[in-house]
Amino acid sequence: MKKEFRIKKNKEFQAVFKKGQSTANRQFIVYVLKKEEQPLFRIGLSVSKKIGNAVVRNRIKRYIRQSVFEMKDGLAGGRDYVIIARKPAAEMDFFEVKKSLAHVLKLAKSLKRDFPIQ
Repeated sequence: MKKEFRIKKNKEFQAVFKKGQSTANRQFIVYVLKKEEQPLFRIGLSVSKKIGNAVVRNRIKRYIRQSVFEMKDGLAGGRDYVIIARKPAAEMDFFEVKKSLAHVLKLAKSLKRDFPIQ
C-alpha cells in the first residue's frame, strides 16, 4: 500500500484509539475514526510480540495489507482504521484472514454490505 494510505505516527494511533469506535471478532479488533476532511482512508496495523516471532508477525501484516488493498473499493473513505491482530490470526492463511477482516469491517459498518469477497 502507498504511504498516503498508512498511519505511522504514535500520535495518530492514539487519536484513533481515544476517539474511534471499536469492533472485534475472534481474530481482529478494528478501531474506526471518521475524518471528513481527508478523502482517502488510512490503515494502521498492530501485531503484538505475543502472537509469534518476527516472521509470523510480518506475514500477518502482509496478509492484512493485501486484504485491505483488495477490498479498497468497498471501504468507506474519509476514515482512519487501526487493525489489531489477535493470537488466532497466527494460524490463518491469506483467504481466512481476508474473510475474517471483511467480517469485522462489515460489523463496523465500514465495508459495503454487497461487496464480494473471493
